[in-house]
Amino acid sequence: MISQFCYSGDLIKEHNELHSMILFISGMSINAVVNSSIKKNIDEARRLLLEFGSESKIESIQKWRMAYRKLHTDPTKFRMAAESILRRLRTRGDFTEDLHPLVALCNSFSARYAIPVAALDASRIEGRLRVCLASGKSQYSGFDGSCAIVPAGEVTFEDDAGRAHARRWSHKQSSYSAISTDTKEVIIVAEALHCNAKNDLLKILDELNRDLLMHWSNVKTVGNILSGKDLARGIFYPFALHVHPT
Repeated sequence: MISQFCYSGDLIKEHNELHSMILFISGMSINAVVNSSIKKNIDEARRLLLEFGSESKIESIQKWRMAYRKLHTDPTKFRMAAESILRRLRTRGDFTEDLHPLVALCNSFSARYAIPVAALDASRIEGRLRVCLASGKSQYSGFDGSCAIVPAGEVTFEDDAGRAHARRWSHKQSSYSAISTDTKEVIIVAEALHCNAKNDLLKILDELNRDLLMHWSNVKTVGNILSGKDLARGIFYPFALHVHPT
């Protein structure tokens, strides 16, 4: 089980404009119908695309593209997750809802705010989960069944068991910690680099929390926005059971 989420000092120093929203959830289930919340978000995403004409002109996405280039990653070959969702919405007109309802809901928030919003199964993460330059030893599991060692220097989400839970920072998640029908404990991470990052992440935290409590009546949630030195300190998993000696 996850014990802590944090960022490496080197990554924060290189990307000092970074803000991160972390939301922990306990009591998740697959039994929810989130269509109304998804429709609201996708309608807003379509308006956003109409306003800018293309996802590539949205400031939050432009900032992610700049970050990718700093990391020597081609942002048109390996797109940030929210950009991929918006691009598909613009070019094909579709949004995939045939997913776990929590994943579909997070994807709709990604589209609405042009910010990556990732949900991971907290029970599949061992100890500290750290966003950092890969050690060169961590193992990534793809959704196609492939396994790979993440090259040293690539940004990933690395845990204490040596598993990489993402590729190229916000490009693609690992199948190992993907949300499933058995998921009960969740960590949601949304990250932004643009000038209005904090305000947008606060909106996501407020609206996502409201939707979670509306669609899943039994969940418990704890969330926060981190920036600067707080990113390195991180946040500890709040639902851990502590056994006290008698």
